[in-house]
Amino acid sequence: MSRTPQVPASSGVTIVEVSARDGLQADPGELSTDQKVELILRSVRTGIRRIETVSFVNPQRVPKMADADAVMAALRADGTMAALGARAIGLVLNRRGFDRAVDAGVDEVNAVVVCSDEFARRNQGRDTAELIEVAAEVCGAARDAGLPVSVTLAASFGCPYEGEVGPDRLAWVLGEVVGAGPDEIALADSIGAAVPTDVRERVALAAEVIGAAPIGLRAHFHNTRNTGLANATAAVESGVRVLDSSLGGIGGCPFAPGATGNIATEDLVHLLHRMGYDTGVDLEATCANVAWVQEALGHPVPGALARAGIFPPR
Repeated sequence: MSRTPQVPASSGVTIVEVSARDGLQADPGELSTDQKVELILRSVRTGIRRIETVSFVNPQRVPKMADADAVMAALRADGTMAALGARAIGLVLNRRGFDRAVDAGVDEVNAVVVCSDEFARRNQGRDTAELIEVAAEVCGAARDAGLPVSVTLAASFGCPYEGEVGPDRLAWVLGEVVGAGPDEIALADSIGAAVPTDVRERVALAAEVIGAAPIGLRAHFHNTRNTGLANATAAVESGVRVLDSSLGGIGGCPFAPGATGNIATEDLVHLLHRMGYDTGVDLEATCANVAWVQEALGHPVPGALARAGIFPPR
């Protein structure tokens, strides 16, 4: 008898691969531009169709993203992403970054609003209200350019400097961002503070605030305190159908002390498949990519599945 839970056939979950941006920006290893392109294309070939490829930020603040324009140029010249229908997402923090992203040929843009003022100032040099204004400007510019736009709400569950980020604060930020009219909002646990009860509460809150607006909901979890996959499960069971993850579990926020490790793509896909959800991702090929990225970075990665193996064995 199958142990796979019976879920509706329509219950697919989209994986947004973030290793090339959120993964690499805080990793001690160094990848060349060609290796970054290879990392992205390897993910595309496993079946992933939304990939956070680069960020258009000040290279003095995030040196590992200094070659963003070169990475995008190489991807466009290669043509694999376009041929397979994969979409390149560019992170932008202001209008200048947005203009660079458009010139580079991204398919989507993602702006960031940090939910706590102190983390916002340390991360982007502005408080939350100012970041909301920037996000609104980016959303308007994206609509004019015909580009899908998402807004990630960083520190949706907790701040490394202020502590708890309460539901009232998150509701205010959500309401302001919904008013800007993005296509998607992502709740991000930037420091790995959340537990499943928090996730269920905040997903319900976000759904209430979004209401009838045509805005999708995405979730981004870090595994800093080993709750990432539990939180992803809670999000999916609460109705979220788009989740961020990073090959091998690499990365973290360089401006959040101790916030190491996104949830690993291979671990997440294995979990979802065992739960009966379809991701469209080739799990064996993804595990093979973990071996490649470990060698490229020159150190082991925190993901578990590539070491333990897929179950049941194939």
